[in-house]
Amino acid sequence: MKFGIDRLLSEPELRAPLDGKRVALVAHPASVTEDLTHSLDALIAADVNITSAFGPQHGLKGDKQDNMVETADETDPQYGIPIFSLYGEVRRPTDHMMASADVFLFDLQDLGCRIYTFVTTLLYLLEAAQEHGKEVWVLDRPNPAGRPVEGTLLLPGQESFVGAGPMPMRHGLTLGEMGHWFVGHFGIDVPYRVIEMQGWEPDAGPGYGWPTDRVWINPSPNAVTVNMARAYAGTVMIEGANVSEGRGTTRPLEVLFGAPDLDAAAVLAEMRRIAPEWMEGCAIRECHFEPTFHKHIGELCNALMIHAEGPFYNHNAFKPWRLQALAFKAIRNLRPDYDLWRDFPYEYELDRLAIDVINGGPSLREWVDSADSAPGDLEALASKDEAAWVETAKRHLLY
Repeated sequence: MKFGIDRLLSEPELRAPLDGKRVALVAHPASVTEDLTHSLDALIAADVNITSAFGPQHGLKGDKQDNMVETADETDPQYGIPIFSLYGEVRRPTDHMMASADVFLFDLQDLGCRIYTFVTTLLYLLEAAQEHGKEVWVLDRPNPAGRPVEGTLLLPGQESFVGAGPMPMRHGLTLGEMGHWFVGHFGIDVPYRVIEMQGWEPDAGPGYGWPTDRVWINPSPNAVTVNMARAYAGTVMIEGANVSEGRGTTRPLEVLFGAPDLDAAAVLAEMRRIAPEWMEGCAIRECHFEPTFHKHIGELCNALMIHAEGPFYNHNAFKPWRLQALAFKAIRNLRPDYDLWRDFPYEYELDRLAIDVINGGPSLREWVDSADSAPGDLEALASKDEAAWVETAKRHLLY
């Protein structure tokens, strides 16, 4: 199969509209061609007039580890073009940045999750392009989580850099498709084009979203495996909790929790008692780790690891958002007074709990914390929102 960047490079007729125009590239370390050449190098070698480049969260080089660790603007030492940061002093492109090009090529590998900030960066770029009369092209890439949709919709007034609009946590779209939804939903008047992939089959095994003939490259420092990408729509919620998501280990965001003061086997048993149907499609294994940085640094943590991979993975049965909610609920049932929710500035939101920012509202936290709530209560909220999103999104599907 071919990604958008591969088609743009191999089909001269697709590149022809770029002739005589100044072109900017939005990219990160996973912005590579099928032979692993970085898109910036490949486009310049193909005589595309690249006049600037942009890096999202974690930077063009992908070297910034954690949330709210910013990247500065710089000049590319090889090409002499400006490299602008969209996760530094600003997160929305400035007038100066937008003046650097006529057409903006957006070539970011996504994880298929609303909270992954590249989604919001695309919206901000589209809005800036409308203001400045620029074109935006998405060079489309796979959604490694595939088409399944899961989670409650972000509520009005809950927008943030990890919540661009009323979509569920696991949105099921490629970024090219998401751009079409943004244009329609927000009424953005901008010349928008998607260089579509060729041969992507999101419902086909064994990849179910990620083609097995393509190398996985971290789009951000902690997105280290396809297993992580599949689990992320659930495990990202741990960023709003005091338990560890595995940062500071070699398999971050592939665990349901890690903590020095929790009994993982007991939590797993409680999960099976509450809602075993939410645990399907993967294997869950008790393990231990000692983070070298981040939460519980240097402490031995008991944990539960998710294996949504190999013979354990059932694409249509796996529900990471529900699975993570269930882990939180089991912890709360076993330890009602456990200090579960982390209160700290999260993605520049200072007045709301991080778990509520992540979920686009308080409903999941309230469900976890209520002594009277049952799985059916959360299921009713989520299934209604999921059905509404599927109906809305289907008109924007390209594959």
